[in-house]
Amino acid sequence: MEVNAPTTNCPSGPLSEDAAELPLVAIAGPTGSGKSGLALAVAEKFGGEVVNCDSLQVYRHFDVGTAKLSPVERRGIAHHLIDAVNPDEVFTAGDYARQARAVLAEVSKRGRLPVVAGGTGFYLRALLDGLFTGPSRDQALRDRLAARERLRPGSLYRILQRLDPDAARNMHAHDVPKVMRALEVCLLTRRPVSELFHTGRDALRGYRALKIGLAPARELLYERLDERCRRMFAGGLIEEAQRILDLGFPAHSKPFESHGYKQALQVLRGELTLKEAIFYAQRNTRRYAKRQMTWFRQEAELVWLHGFGEEPQVRAEALELVRKFLTE
Repeated sequence: MEVNAPTTNCPSGPLSEDAAELPLVAIAGPTGSGKSGLALAVAEKFGGEVVNCDSLQVYRHFDVGTAKLSPVERRGIAHHLIDAVNPDEVFTAGDYARQARAVLAEVSKRGRLPVVAGGTGFYLRALLDGLFTGPSRDQALRDRLAARERLRPGSLYRILQRLDPDAARNMHAHDVPKVMRALEVCLLTRRPVSELFHTGRDALRGYRALKIGLAPARELLYERLDERCRRMFAGGLIEEAQRILDLGFPAHSKPFESHGYKQALQVLRGELTLKEAIFYAQRNTRRYAKRQMTWFRQEAELVWLHGFGEEPQVRAEALELVRKFLTE
């Protein structure tokens, strides 16, 4: 076990002298690392409720490809912010932070322990650290940027690299919506968005957080992800994508951009064979897991446990960390 911050008696840093601060446990890590199962174990042991922190599991109907736990698998433990919005609705990190903070208050009011679990690092940071209040969207500017990107794919990211290399390093070149927003803020404020991000942020108040990160061996994680992709396609991923389309939701809905669903759509359109779809889904999922680990390594005061969430030793270490956190 290692901590990427100075060691203190409390895994999440020194406790505030304000006795009103409430405990919160967050479980983070790459996709496939066993976060959901560990969150269940923590919630069962310490009287908790799970708060989803996965940007895909918030969407209704997307089940097979997001590895959502079924109601039976949740073992009667309340889960929040799962199946919260329709696939064609816009749901931002700011929306997540507002709704999740309201859920935290409700869970704590009931005397339960909030257990935040998921692999969307930007959501977790928005929840705990807050987001800066940027300028309103400028649709005319966004239309011009979108036109440029269509004409020269990747050009927006290259511009962002010149204007704000720090922000560009924390984004994927293919995540056009985030790149466009960062460029929009840079151009409207004439300041780097990375500089603005550290000013005027509304951090979560009234809570102290223990953040646990799962870090399985890369080779074992990749093997698990490859097998999970195979199971998803065998378990009806393509059929689920077709059902979602049949419900009237468009193929350009945000969750269809995710690994697995994107390839399922390509199979339905005749652009990929099943074998090719599985190959590209596996490859892209492995790359996504690598980016997640890069993000979480920059997360302050994260306690790393080396293994999968269901491994007995990892689970025992996590439960002991939570026990000490709650008693200290």
